[in-house]
Amino acid sequence: MEAFQVHILAADRTFYDGPCVSLTVPTSDGEQGILAHHSSMIAAVVPGTLRYQIPGEAAAVAAVSMGMVKVENNEVLVLVDSAERPEEIDEARARREADEAKEALLQKKSRQEHQMAQATLARALNRLRVKSQGGLM
Repeated sequence: MEAFQVHILAADRTFYDGPCVSLTVPTSDGEQGILAHHSSMIAAVVPGTLRYQIPGEAAAVAAVSMGMVKVENNEVLVLVDSAERPEEIDEARARREADEAKEALLQKKSRQEHQMAQATLARALNRLRVKSQGGLM
């Protein structure tokens, strides 16, 4: 397979910057698969599992949060709030965050607090899903 250049940037670090032969990104319209010479596009990234394959290596996964993806001129830019490999995820912390978010959803809160709790719960559940996959696809 032909490679293309990908830049996966989290708010606090460069997650991956280099060649890639396939990339699957969770977007608001469903999962978007990207290969070399993909048509230009911009899409919103939603919390989910990002899958990518570096030339000559096995496919890898990462838990990503909200952000955006841009494809242009055989180059892909993924900007997200956070991106974590399965081995970087603290399972106990993610479970605590999920439990706290579920509790917050049960309480009478403002619309903004409710939406923040929903986003926290989605992120925590996604991290647990990616951690349980352990990099397996």
